[in-house]
Parts: sequence; structure tokens; C-alpha cells
Amino acid sequence: MSELRIARRRLLMSTAVLGAGALAMPHVARAQGKPEKQKVLLAVGGKSALYYLSLTIAETKGYFKDAGLDVEIADFQGGAKSLQALMGGSADVVAGAYEHTIRMQQRGQDIKGFALIGRGMQISIALRKDVAAKVKGPADIKGMKFGVTAPGSSTHMLLNFWAAKGGLKASDVVAIGVGAGASVVAAIEKGEVDGVSQTDPALTILTDKDLVKIVLDTRTMKGNQDVFGGAFPAASLYSQTDFVKKNPGTVQALANAIVKADQWLQTASPADVAKSVPEAYLLGDRAVYEKSFAGVRETISPDGTMPAGAMENCLKFLAESDPAIKPATVKLADTWTNEFAERAAKRS
Repeated sequence: MSELRIARRRLLMSTAVLGAGALAMPHVARAQGKPEKQKVLLAVGGKSALYYLSLTIAETKGYFKDAGLDVEIADFQGGAKSLQALMGGSADVVAGAYEHTIRMQQRGQDIKGFALIGRGMQISIALRKDVAAKVKGPADIKGMKFGVTAPGSSTHMLLNFWAAKGGLKASDVVAIGVGAGASVVAAIEKGEVDGVSQTDPALTILTDKDLVKIVLDTRTMKGNQDVFGGAFPAASLYSQTDFVKKNPGTVQALANAIVKADQWLQTASPADVAKSVPEAYLLGDRAVYEKSFAGVRETISPDGTMPAGAMENCLKFLAESDPAIKPATVKLADTWTNEFAERAAKRS
């Protein structure tokens, strides 16, 4: 065979391989371009909580704008309501608990997460001080009222999980939606609830005021190890799978902004973080906010990707707290993709 024919053959083979690669990875190729949708409607439940800090940082530091996006954020009382906004068509994307992707799959709805904010749950259960002495374990909370962000949200699910450890059903405990932030503190101070399942900074404020006793804590990686056996995927960006497929450029831009915020938070001083959020988020006490951030920093994802084993930990948690979850029928691979966060991390 002549050298010219050999060269032509190699060229044809190379072209075929490249073409096959392009067909196999359409998201990768298209995600390098500009966002298909520059105006993005994003829903979140309880944005002032440290649970969603990366979202706030991406907004206040202009990371969304740097990525070519105009992101309009609608803040609901809890994650369940922001999920409703997505499914109802009034939001393109949600900043919410990863667990919702599993729940919706069980209901026949395809939801996919693509940028992780929290690698630890960051939610804790606390009892009012005058009630705590009566509770030796979760079996003793039957009939009690607990303040959660909103019924059906992750705060509610953790409460159900703990109740189940005491042999109780979800209906044995009363979950009352109190939102996040100052309303949580008020619910305890006014005696409207016996306890709360909530995020920081509200928990730290209640603890510093000596109003509550923490009985289950996932605000540290050790706490997540003790409760779930390892990393636990918490807040993330997710959307309907069809949106992710049709708008890879937009999804990539969103991931770029969140990952940049995740990375900034790894080394930012608590004082700088406090200066970067709206004054109202401090709940009137900057020092407590800074202390709260320092306490949960390690649970913030360093790169936006899903840690190994974390999805499995979440599925086990859901199955133990909700009989409607059937682990054998769940396809975890369909609930998450690391491709956008990995690409975003490489850009940084």
C-alpha cells in the first residue's frame, strides 16, 4: 500500500473516531458555547440559610453575570415549594436538596442534579430547653410539634428519619412550616413549637441564647459520618432532565457560577462571608453568623461534584424515613451528572 493511500486511510479513520465521539457526547460539545437561555428563573426555599450560601455568593459576587446569565431568584418558604415551582413550570432550575431528584424519579418524573453546594446535610434537630429533659430518645417525641422550613422539605425528612429511629411513624409527630431564619427563632421563643429541625444560622442563635438542646447534628462532616456513614448530598442545583439536555450551555454557565462560589468559600474569612451576604441574613448578630459559617464550612462542597457513596447514603436515608421509597427501583445514575461541575472546576 502506497504512503499516500496509508495517509488517506488514517485520515478517514481519525475523522470517523472524532465523529463518533461527538455523537456520544453532545452535551460536552454544546456546553462549551453560550447559554441557550440567558434569563434563568431559579427557585429556592429559605435562601438566607447557610445551606444555600453558595447560591447567595454566586449572586452577590456577580458570578452568574460573569457566566453570561441573568438569574432571577424566587425564594419560597421551603424546598418542597421550590420543587413545586419547577414542576409547575414557573422555574427553570432549583437550588434545593438533592434528595428531591430521587423522590421525583419514584413518581415517574425525571429530575437531574448537576452542581453540588453541600456535601453534608447541615440540618440539625433541637428541642426547647424546657422540653428536652423529658426526651431520652426519639420514641419520646410522639405528639410533639416541630418547626421545619416547610412540610415535605429536607428538614421535615430528617425529623421523620429521627422519629423512625424511635419506632414512630411520620404522623406521630406534628411538622409545622416556620420557614428559615428569624421566624425559626421566634417560633421557639414564643413556645409555638417543642423543637425544630433546621439549618444555621438560626440553630447557632438558639443555642447561644440557651433556648434549645441539639439532639441530632449534621453541621459537621463528623456528624454526617455518624448519622449517614459518610458524605451526604445536600443543597444542589437541579432541573428537569429534559431542560438539562436541551440547554447544556445554560446548565454549564450555572455550574460555573456555583463551583466558583463553592471554591471561594473554602478559603474566605468568616468576616468576608458576612460582608458578602444581605444584612438581613445576619439576623441582627454578625458575630453569630460568622461563628455559624465557620462551623459548617467543611460541609460545603469544594468543587461542586458528587462525592463517591454520597448518593447511596441519601437513598438509604430516604428509604428509612419514607416507606414510599423503593431502593431497588431507583436508578441513581439518572439523578445526577458530574460532567458540568467537573468542567467548571477545570476552568477555575
